[in-house]
Amino acid sequence: MEPLSEIAAGYAFSGPALELGAVLWDGACHPEVPVRVPLSVLNRHGLVAGATGTGKTKTLQLMAEQLSAHGVPVFLADMKGDLSGVSAPGAEGADGEKARQRAAEVGQEWAPAACPAEFYALGGLGAGIPLRATVTDFGPVLLAKVLGLNRTQEQSLGLIFHYADAKGLELVDLKDLRAVVAFLTSDEGRPELRDIGGLSTQTAGVILRSLTAFEQEGAGAFFGEPEFDSAGLLRTAADGRGMVSVLELPAVQDRPRLFSTFLMWLLADLFHGLPEVGDLDKPKLVFFFDEAHLLFDGASKEFLESVTQTVRLIRSKGVGVFFVTQSPKDVPGDVLGQLGNRVQHALRAFTPDDAKALKATVRTFPVSPYDLEEVLTGLGTGEAVVTVLGEQGAPTPVAATRLRAPCSLMGPVDATALAGAVRMSPLYERYAQPVDRESAYEKLTAAQPQPQAPAPAPERPAEGPAQRAEPSVLEQVVGSGMFKSLARSIGTQLGREITRSVFGTTRRRR
Repeated sequence: MEPLSEIAAGYAFSGPALELGAVLWDGACHPEVPVRVPLSVLNRHGLVAGATGTGKTKTLQLMAEQLSAHGVPVFLADMKGDLSGVSAPGAEGADGEKARQRAAEVGQEWAPAACPAEFYALGGLGAGIPLRATVTDFGPVLLAKVLGLNRTQEQSLGLIFHYADAKGLELVDLKDLRAVVAFLTSDEGRPELRDIGGLSTQTAGVILRSLTAFEQEGAGAFFGEPEFDSAGLLRTAADGRGMVSVLELPAVQDRPRLFSTFLMWLLADLFHGLPEVGDLDKPKLVFFFDEAHLLFDGASKEFLESVTQTVRLIRSKGVGVFFVTQSPKDVPGDVLGQLGNRVQHALRAFTPDDAKALKATVRTFPVSPYDLEEVLTGLGTGEAVVTVLGEQGAPTPVAATRLRAPCSLMGPVDATALAGAVRMSPLYERYAQPVDRESAYEKLTAAQPQPQAPAPAPERPAEGPAQRAEPSVLEQVVGSGMFKSLARSIGTQLGREITRSVFGTTRRRR
């Protein structure tokens, strides 16, 4: 069979599919040979990779608007603010003419169209509905990652969470966590952990210093309430199209640990809260994980195992995950092995390390009639090498592809329009204003002995038995209403400890 015929047969699916573009062969584009990916295999995950400026962002936009049209909700992390244009129809004029020219080359019927979209921001750091998580629900494993703690310090942090869970000390924001750490290293609190390992003063100091530095980066605004319900990402619009949820990150792009770890929290929260559904005709949600290499930089073996497990198991919950990065080598092999769909934009080979990465990338593709080293370094902007899973789960032939043009605006929307869209959202009132309810900080602070004003000197020495000494911090905490309530039932006390998922995250009943 001729290569073009083989490729055409490999992408001739019977069910609904996303239209990616048309095959490139011998320097020519063949619109009669479309390259597609079946909707039913998008929960098998994928990779969108390529050097800066090769068109990855437009690929995400192209896939997002087609998924939305098929009724599939989408989550996009918008690093530079470019993806807000998904909410507006494509431009006319010169930009529209370029889109029409691309459409003619690949056999696409192009017309300007917008998608229903919601815009979010981490804790209100930027334009968008504020996304927050409580410290308790974020969990010790991801928090240790974002704080840059080592394995021993991570274990100590897990012990602190364990104690707070058991004692009903809600860790809503960072001041709650600091209060619990300070209490457990005080004379009154130190015995509390003695039987389960204790908390050294040195480790507590590292954790507290890391929390302080983290807050100075502005991350404190992310932790708190009202906490975002990740189930909101599964919404559809009134007309049945999937909602495109865009997380605006330009304001925090210099804080990579925060947003990359937050994206992992969102995935873990979805994993923990969604029921098993197996393989569906179309996914419940497709989640694009941008700048994926930031998640894996410096990650421990245990952390990587948790990522791998979450990616592997969330498929059966109907969620597809696409990792977006510059090179496949940025993604660990165990995770890369879970990704069945590949869109590889151009790679550069300017240095020996680049050449080595190029050869490694070529080896990850199925055997093909293309000289992939030559093709991958010669692709233009908006072109990619594609291989996906077919409807029966087998890989399709490798296809160099000229990608379609997005129908929505290829660029950011006006800042005023963005702000208006945020305020018009039905979710804005629910999440806009932070709430600071009673939690660990307030409970422990209330238990501290309060300084007393000096009493007036008595006219004569007081008589009678000596006054009872002021109760210790520990005695006051244990004697508080919270602990009396817990003490009424051993079963109730044990039941308060939160069962955590693979990342130590938890999803309370909302």
